[in-house]
Amino acid sequence: MKIIPVIDLKNGVVVHARQGNREHYQPINTELCKSSDIFQVIEAFRSVYEFNIFYIADLNAITGQGDHNPLIAEVLARFPKIIFWIDKGYQKYDEDVHLPGNTLPVLGSESYRNETISEIKAFKNNFILSLDYSNSGALGAESLYSDSTFWPKNIIIMTLERVGSNHGPDLNKLTEFCRQYPDKNFIAAGGIRNKQDCVLLSNAGIHQALVASALHSGAIKTEDIAEF
Repeated sequence: MKIIPVIDLKNGVVVHARQGNREHYQPINTELCKSSDIFQVIEAFRSVYEFNIFYIADLNAITGQGDHNPLIAEVLARFPKIIFWIDKGYQKYDEDVHLPGNTLPVLGSESYRNETISEIKAFKNNFILSLDYSNSGALGAESLYSDSTFWPKNIIIMTLERVGSNHGPDLNKLTEFCRQYPDKNFIAAGGIRNKQDCVLLSNAGIHQALVASALHSGAIKTEDIAEF
């Protein structure tokens, strides 16, 4: 099991994501990191373990309220040996834009509609797909869930109402995806609480998980990650 720390950016600072209620997210202030400065948060995560992949959600970009492009560019430059998966909402492929070698775009289903998902194929599988779910069901382009020809190798299953909830991951949904599509690598996101959740996910065929709260609280410790 590979743990991938999550950083949610909103209005220039790192915030604590809770159940998809983005308008109510507050700046991070935890035992692990009292500061909401992204550089200090990254260093705090790396004090737990030498993570080599991070996930960054630019919530302003996802919700159409600006972006953190200059700040993210500074992060990429300061940590060239870390790979950053970056979700900044709807992204259209531009062959004239050359991304730094240590970043990979995350394309979230909630940011696409049926009429725009054809643009995903322009990325030629060089991205991470995020299939996003809320309490009401699948978010975004319906056909993106049913047509696996759009899917790259690596796919996040994001259950927003479980993010920061301490309710545990949606094991049934993740297990079913693994059963139906054994050739894909599914990544758990939302609700991972502790080492036992990681063991259950691993047993179900999930070998990567996006985690924030359990790292900030210390529920998942250095020795747990080393054991994984």
